[in-house]
Amino acid sequence: MKKYDAIYINGKIFTSCPERPAAQSMAVREGRIVWLGTDKEAAARQAAAERIVDLKGRRVLPGFVDCHMHALMLADCCRQISALPPLVSSIDDLVAEIQKVRKKQGPAQWIQGWGYDEGKLAEHRAPTRHDLDRGCSDAPVIIRRTCAHVCAVNSKALELAGIDAATPDPTGGRIGRFADGTPNGILYENARDLLNKVLPAKTDEDRAMDLLALDEILVSQGITAASDMGEFTDADYDSIFGLALQKGLRVRMTCYYMWDSIKDKKDFTIRREEMDPAQPYRLAGIKLIGDGSVSGRTAWCDRPYLGGDSEYGLPVASEEDFETALAFCRRCGCQLSIHAMGARAIDRALLHTAGQKPWLSDILPPGTPPVRIEHVAMPGLDAAGIPASVRAKEAGIAFVTQPVFLYAEVESYLANLGLARTQECYPLADWLADGVRFAFSTDAPATAWAAPSDPFVCLKGAVSRKAWDGTDVGQRHRVDIQTALRLYTAEAAAMLGLDDCGQLRAGRRADFIVLDRDILAVSPDDIDKVKVSETYIGGELVYKRG
Repeated sequence: MKKYDAIYINGKIFTSCPERPAAQSMAVREGRIVWLGTDKEAAARQAAAERIVDLKGRRVLPGFVDCHMHALMLADCCRQISALPPLVSSIDDLVAEIQKVRKKQGPAQWIQGWGYDEGKLAEHRAPTRHDLDRGCSDAPVIIRRTCAHVCAVNSKALELAGIDAATPDPTGGRIGRFADGTPNGILYENARDLLNKVLPAKTDEDRAMDLLALDEILVSQGITAASDMGEFTDADYDSIFGLALQKGLRVRMTCYYMWDSIKDKKDFTIRREEMDPAQPYRLAGIKLIGDGSVSGRTAWCDRPYLGGDSEYGLPVASEEDFETALAFCRRCGCQLSIHAMGARAIDRALLHTAGQKPWLSDILPPGTPPVRIEHVAMPGLDAAGIPASVRAKEAGIAFVTQPVFLYAEVESYLANLGLARTQECYPLADWLADGVRFAFSTDAPATAWAAPSDPFVCLKGAVSRKAWDGTDVGQRHRVDIQTALRLYTAEAAAMLGLDDCGQLRAGRRADFIVLDRDILAVSPDDIDKVKVSETYIGGELVYKRG
């Protein structure tokens, strides 16, 4: 009788496990790792294995865990215009792409795109409705900004939504206007919601098929577990992900509902069994939007943006939102995720959540953070001079951040904050010194990169602490590659309440990847050149680079 389904030998295995960070061989049975050790130790076990797989000296890592992306949004964006280089480098390029799409479809159909970033456009400004009208004036057009907190629409879209000079700014949002007060087509934060009643709705079947296409991309990037950190729609996760699983979705998904989408549904709840970490798709909690983005100048700061002495960004969630969202999480025993980039938003998140008594359901692993603060671009000090990271550590609150932001959006950060302030954004060295728990992710597609979920670009940003153009964005806050990998695997899994992936150790799922070169040996500037050769989920080969 065979004891192992497979033994993998002759590898350079980085386990992401502090007790045993490296191994040469590992054995797998029924989708889980049952043993790790040296090749010499493996030789004595080979007779008990169905298969012996020679890793040929290649680097092996745990599968990446993207603990903050927007899977449905990303899947949708993959089928839209990408308003990013190399396809789009100017507003004229964007106009040309819109014209191409309009020629292929009728006037009643929306034209959608994603990813524009003023810093990457030749004009160094956002497209207005007049620009988009040049691309198409007889059908509605929406192009979402890279941060997903701002969008630009054409005149037809404004007309359909009933937005004109008399339309007031909604709470937590702003309608961009020309000097004469007429809308310029740019909608900030909650003002985007004015489009909800006219935007086309996809069926659950459509979204499930989008997820399958995204699944192919994720496994090719070595991502074996991911998340949906909330959608700006009424998407029914159970139906969509259930259909996708039936059709063959392989990447494990953990989902959070946007508080705005469910807060008025009096009968909505998250049941204990829906949070079970053993499921291939599960719910984990809710997401509250506390402020906006740095690149969109809507993150709520304690210092003004450059060129705007009274411009500090804006809060998005209300005080009532904080209170009711927290009450919901306590009642259901689920996690609370809070988007907070600016110092004021981070302080408010901590004020509302620090000091709370434990509330997570016992179905979640010990150590799962009850509160996650997302992004944490510009943490500040409280009135007593205590850093946000120290307050978070004491309260058991964790941070989830995205090194790819500074890497990909440097133009906007420099324009809005200046170099010195930019270099102290996302202060990783301080977080490590203060001992706060944190993890890496991408926030895909909400970043200015054509392949927004690519883990290697994100890792390069953390290890080099340089932007894509070579700009020094804060060498003091570089991390070594081993730390970066741990934050993208073991720590990222913990943020989602998963305790059976993110590390290669006995008892964990055999979710691992094989690389085409040794990421622990390459120059930081070459990390983005590393590719995944093979991806395994539950011990099964799900991707092999051709």
